[in-house]
Amino acid sequence: MAQGIPDEVLMNTALIKDLADVAKDAALLHGVLMRAQKTPNSSELVSYAPFTLFPTPVPKAVFLQALAVQTHYNTLVDMISQDAEFLQEALASTIEVDGFTARLFRIHQQILKEGRSQSIVLGLNRSDFMLDQKDGQAASLKQIEINTIAASFGGLSSRTPDLHRLVLKVAGRLEESQRILDNNPAAGLARGIAKAWELYGSERAVVMFLVEENQRNIFDHRYVENELWKRNIRTIRRRFEDVSKTGNLDGNKRLFVDGQEVAVVYFRNGYMPQNYMSEQSWDTRLLMERSQAVKCPDIGTHLAGTKKVQQVLARPGVLERFFPDQPQVVEQIRATFAGLYTLDMGPEGDTTVKMALSEPDKFVLKPQREGGGNNIYGSEICQVLEGMKDSTERMAFILMDKIHPRPVQNYLLRQDAPLKVSNCLSELGVFGAYVRRGKDMVMNECVGHLLRTKSSEHSDGGVAAGVAVLDNPLLI
Repeated sequence: MAQGIPDEVLMNTALIKDLADVAKDAALLHGVLMRAQKTPNSSELVSYAPFTLFPTPVPKAVFLQALAVQTHYNTLVDMISQDAEFLQEALASTIEVDGFTARLFRIHQQILKEGRSQSIVLGLNRSDFMLDQKDGQAASLKQIEINTIAASFGGLSSRTPDLHRLVLKVAGRLEESQRILDNNPAAGLARGIAKAWELYGSERAVVMFLVEENQRNIFDHRYVENELWKRNIRTIRRRFEDVSKTGNLDGNKRLFVDGQEVAVVYFRNGYMPQNYMSEQSWDTRLLMERSQAVKCPDIGTHLAGTKKVQQVLARPGVLERFFPDQPQVVEQIRATFAGLYTLDMGPEGDTTVKMALSEPDKFVLKPQREGGGNNIYGSEICQVLEGMKDSTERMAFILMDKIHPRPVQNYLLRQDAPLKVSNCLSELGVFGAYVRRGKDMVMNECVGHLLRTKSSEHSDGGVAAGVAVLDNPLLI
């Protein structure tokens, strides 16, 4: 029996197929989980987002632990973004060899040189965790990463509770259906944007979603947009190219795009090298950073989410730099850290290389990239490290202990994919929203959660990468 789901429900193939049809119909007819995607011939269609047939059991204690630590992570990210000296020290080796991070850092330096134009800071983050349960031990919450730019699925995960409640009711599991938690990150994320917009102080100004050319996950954005429209806050959607062509700063550094004043730039693009198609794209990023518009994230907050910063934070005494008189906060954050190791040149980095080459299955090799599908596992770690173990190229990566969650059986429903039971692993995301004006934190909240599940045969990859699917925690 899969944890929390009876054998007679999970293993009755006929019933499973009926439930899958019900769940798909619910998604399509009621708009529970929608996304737009482009087909190869460029015609547009709407399909349901992939999801698990049943919610996944999650221990209540570690779930509550993840929610409780999120406001501390919000504070930590914000303090790092303001600490230019720390960012310089932490990223010094990375920017020598990683061109993308170096370009971002140069923009950061340029803004520091000119002086920040806006004292309002908006952060919409998502901390991702897995439950480490190796050797039969109790589940231990370990952080995978923190996403400080374009943290996705706050919109779609606001709808998954209704989906799984319906599926469980059809399966005759009324009691379990009532244990599915309410969850509305879209409203919380919008609340943060709305607060920043309000503090900006112009009712005519708009919130600009900076988006990609082809946006497969558009409905995830739309839920947040709709929450803003409920507050009578106008939104527009623009690409780097659009801002480049029609964007400008006035004498007070207010940002105008298509003649509309922009109060908040919400980056749902700009986190991968391929998002910057030309030098014009980089110039556009600098233009927005120079402006009075509130950036989500601003360039310092973007850099605070890099893997190298994550690794440096795990060093003894570093968290105390940011929470000097709060040992309990330090303890709460540090308890979620997995082992993290530098690959910088020198004895410490050499030790890390030897450790990884001798037991590669115990680790994950991580570059400074977002978006899923970038990490390196197992024998491939040896292939990559052997080629650069004596080169500065290795400084673009960090090494992390591999986390061992306990597999649970479930069905992963995707368009045109076969229906079969899979051994699945899950990743818990927790959304945070904060707004600071000057030195005053005016909002700092945990605003919801996200559960993503994938087949255990896949080492890496998220929903957008086509590997994981959306899920719900069933607390046990």
